[in-house]
Amino acid sequence: MSCYKYWEKILGIAEAVGNLEESGNNLDEMLTILDSLEEIAHDKTINFDSAEHILKNEKMNRALKIIRRFNVKLGLKLETKNARDILNSDDPWATLESFYFYDRYMKLIQNENHLANFSSKDQIVFIGGGPLPLSLILYSKLFSASGVSIEKVPTVADLSVQILKKLGLNSKISAVCGNESAASHLKFDILVVAALAEPKKRIFNYIRNIASNKTRIIYRTYTGMRAILYAPVTDKAIEGFEKVDFTLPTGKVNNTSVLIHKV
Repeated sequence: MSCYKYWEKILGIAEAVGNLEESGNNLDEMLTILDSLEEIAHDKTINFDSAEHILKNEKMNRALKIIRRFNVKLGLKLETKNARDILNSDDPWATLESFYFYDRYMKLIQNENHLANFSSKDQIVFIGGGPLPLSLILYSKLFSASGVSIEKVPTVADLSVQILKKLGLNSKISAVCGNESAASHLKFDILVVAALAEPKKRIFNYIRNIASNKTRIIYRTYTGMRAILYAPVTDKAIEGFEKVDFTLPTGKVNNTSVLIHKV
């Protein structure tokens, strides 16, 4: 089915985002907008070729920039809220499991296991951990893996440290403040690059310098109509790497996960 049926709706959502920003970014209203976005993003009747008509159209460029900025802001807002709720909770694990995207992350991590075959022996470095290092928490919960979250914003990294301690995971998972160069001081079997970690080209260039040919590297991206939510990782960004395998999103999961090796 043609993606053009959503043309006006996408423009309308971008306008609604702009109005919401002016009125203060109410969380309930933001989630209502997200529902509208995901109705489009998850439409199985629109194939990848058809989606490209919107994603590469110059007239849609401004609308997509607004929508993608909104998606980043909402994700950070939800993660920060859940993180602070965990710190104030008498049952931090139950609070963590109430996170809006928890079930999606669980499915995403299970999908990634088909790529990386995680085990208790694995040390995972996650670039772009955010305030709630949920991926590393689930790698540990599901596969007993250890890891380090790298987060470049000091206050956000500090919040991650507090969360891990509250959950009793600080002996298995740690959080450090820095950019991708912090990985050079860490031991790792697997490197994971968050979908929102930027700038992609610089991150992958650095990874290519510190990873071995045996390092399992996973990056998360957006494909098909889900790319209205955030710009996809380009082939230019991952020059010097070979794509080995990938898993497409299922259900309400938004990320495509790609396994690459250094060449």
